Amino acid sequence: MKSKKYILALDQGTTSSRSILFDRKGEICSLAQREFRQHYPRPGWVEHDPLEIWESQLATAREAIDKLGAQPEEIAAVGITNQRETTVVWDAATGAPVYNAIVWQCRRTADRVKLIWDAGKKDAVQDVTGLIADAYFSASKLEWILDNVPGARERAERGELRFGTVDSWLIWNLTGGAVHATDYTNASRTMLFDIHKLDWDRGLLDYFRIPRVMLPRVLPSGCVYGETQVLGGSIPIAGVAGDQQASLFGQCCFDPGDVKNTYGTGCFMLMNTGTEAVLSRQGLLTTTAAVCAGEKPQYALEGSVFIAGAAIQWLRDELGLVATAPESEQCCRAVEDTGGVYVVPAFSGLGAPYWEPYARGTVVGLTRGTSRNHFVRATVESLAYQSNDLLVAMKKASGLPLRALRVDGGASANDFLMQFQADLSAAAILRPASVETTALGAAYLAGLSVGFWPDRDALRANARAGREFLPALPEEQRIARLRGWGRAVRCAVAWAQEEPEEA
Repeated sequence: MKSKKYILALDQGTTSSRSILFDRKGEICSLAQREFRQHYPRPGWVEHDPLEIWESQLATAREAIDKLGAQPEEIAAVGITNQRETTVVWDAATGAPVYNAIVWQCRRTADRVKLIWDAGKKDAVQDVTGLIADAYFSASKLEWILDNVPGARERAERGELRFGTVDSWLIWNLTGGAVHATDYTNASRTMLFDIHKLDWDRGLLDYFRIPRVMLPRVLPSGCVYGETQVLGGSIPIAGVAGDQQASLFGQCCFDPGDVKNTYGTGCFMLMNTGTEAVLSRQGLLTTTAAVCAGEKPQYALEGSVFIAGAAIQWLRDELGLVATAPESEQCCRAVEDTGGVYVVPAFSGLGAPYWEPYARGTVVGLTRGTSRNHFVRATVESLAYQSNDLLVAMKKASGLPLRALRVDGGASANDFLMQFQADLSAAAILRPASVETTALGAAYLAGLSVGFWPDRDALRANARAGREFLPALPEEQRIARLRGWGRAVRCAVAWAQEEPEEA
């Protein structure tokens, strides 16, 4: 293992594919990234081309290796982290997708999942899966493909099709179709997996009419899945975790009560609850945390915001209010406040703790004096408001005090946003020197599995402090702003409610 110098992390996200080579200190040696197309065939529908996902991921892996001039024999292992819940179905013989990947953001099956609520089965689903029944998860997306792609259900029942989240799709392609597998963290996001028994749930498979033969084998996050030959040599795939659990691991949140928040396309907060699966009725999810083979299962509470960094992309791409994402921080600092404007970016409904799938984006408080800077600042502040909603619900559900909130993800590089989060949440915000903790978590899992790192203490020793943000906003101002946010959210929810017909 001394001859091995690097771990390759494949970080397949919602808007781009990235590959990073890490050394033994957990430092980035090489990075490559490529964005890929987002498809919106109808309002509320979001799709990706699975082949474009695979091709972009493979291209970045080769590019990262070439940039460094690394040899395949110097790479100890490959770790994979991925956008979760996104659903891919492909031909078991040819590997050809039968339909576009249905993305976690897609709301096309909201009416289907509402039937679970209407039938009073919501708590039963949560007791098994830890999840609140929602179109966010894979089950109803998979059912939709089987019901709407001609011949798909019959082919699935004959064992001709395979289902997977994006990690399974990558593993399949990396191994030339030799391995069909996923890990506990990704399986726990399908709404088909019993997080207590760590197995696919027969009752839910029957309910959604999913043939079990389609499903991948489920393994611990840290273990050897197989080997890939597509990078110029034989390299073990030894770590797999959904992006948020990978981030929790990369932040070294190994102990109960440790909390991290990722500011990515969405915003995701996880609290490690140890070996206990804490069920919440306050709008939070219970999910599996990443562990290595031979370790006891661990769990986490999770709160999810659907639109976070995607709101900044909206400002840039659809509205043209900023030319680059970093420019949004300049806009925020150009004004003292938002002038009373609140933006609720419920473009794909509201996640935790509201779970209102029909809510839509709402702007309130506009006046003639509202400027571009006010609007941009209100949009950026919405990331902190939504994150605070999660934090409040999480503290209530867990009963654990908050020591600090560890942050990562692209938008965590925004110093204005981090200080506003500290002010709004009255909590210390800890940002590591490197915010690439999602990819680092996948690398750590893979490295532990092949002995590149000896134990978790070695990972803790790698952690390098970045910056700490401490709350400075007077309490009365904090409360007033939170009240305003609450009113704005109620407006977004009210928009979703059906108006009574006039007499």
